[in-house]
Amino acid sequence: MLGASVASREASAQMAKAPMRKIATEEAFATPELAKAWLEIARSEPNSSLDIPTGILSIFDNPRPGSNQDRFRRQLLDVDAERIRDMDEAGVDMQLLSVTIPGVQIFEPARAGELAVTTNDHLAAAIARRPTRFAGLACFAPHDPVQATREMERAVNALGLKGFIVNSHTQDLYLDDPRFAPVLEAAQSLDCPIYLHPRAPSNGMAAPFRDYSMGGSIWGFGVEAGTHAVRMILSGVFDRYPRLRIVLGHMGEALPFWMWRLDHMAARRAKDGRMKPLSLAPSEYFKRNFAVTTSGFESPDVLDLVIKVAGIENIMWAIDYPYESSRDAVTFIEGADLTASQRASIFHRNAVRHFRLS
Repeated sequence: MLGASVASREASAQMAKAPMRKIATEEAFATPELAKAWLEIARSEPNSSLDIPTGILSIFDNPRPGSNQDRFRRQLLDVDAERIRDMDEAGVDMQLLSVTIPGVQIFEPARAGELAVTTNDHLAAAIARRPTRFAGLACFAPHDPVQATREMERAVNALGLKGFIVNSHTQDLYLDDPRFAPVLEAAQSLDCPIYLHPRAPSNGMAAPFRDYSMGGSIWGFGVEAGTHAVRMILSGVFDRYPRLRIVLGHMGEALPFWMWRLDHMAARRAKDGRMKPLSLAPSEYFKRNFAVTTSGFESPDVLDLVIKVAGIENIMWAIDYPYESSRDAVTFIEGADLTASQRASIFHRNAVRHFRLS
């Protein structure tokens, strides 16, 4: 037994010294066609969505040269030289690419479907040029479920994409709405995760977020995406689709902090008849149906909480490129109080398993 223990410690020490593969799982891109279409809708309908002042106009409408917004625009549109150079300098082996907010969901259904096809083709071509460095998540138009499911199948079976990106609400509706059932059925059937990414709060909840720049990543994004996930849990979506898998960024969009109270209040409301009883507690759905990434959230205390609530097997590393620093994201996990095996799980093993990466 003593010899086995020594051998185990030596193996762990060797693993800690060896270069560790790093797969970043929430890395944004855009296409010139999308950027042009976003600006057209932003200029013609400037008050149609809080996404316009919080993102589209600041990044794509002639940002000040040298500003962060100017850099974001350049790096979002680049899926070649500058992105690869940044990856190499930070020691990142692979990025899992997904279209930045608001994706195609801001457009009317027919236009959204067309842009989803061209965006996914653009992504697949970038991956084909560098198949060891990039993998990708497909976008689609949820508000046209027939076209959406067709594009989901094409993206996985023909283009080789590894899952889907949904930039949260579509026409102010969330994925618990029955009209999106075909989308959830397709994701479950294809056995591919949906990355539920934030965007600015929907029009029904946007008013308090318009002041103090609250609509974006400082607060509104997380509140909005967390609300979306809770709606899916409490509506019984995961009783109807028990094999459906959802990925949440930013350490779980605050759900790990709320999980005890979600369990407590869901049980109370089911008991007194205010809510339809669920088969499982919210925390059990969270461990069974969700995975969490670390994108843009480099807090050791929060990481400890997420490990306890989600389980180490459900946590994946992410940078949130280009909005966050690749080097800082690497340094955070390399310096975290983790075993070598835990670090490998977060850096690459879980991503390989959840997204079926080579």
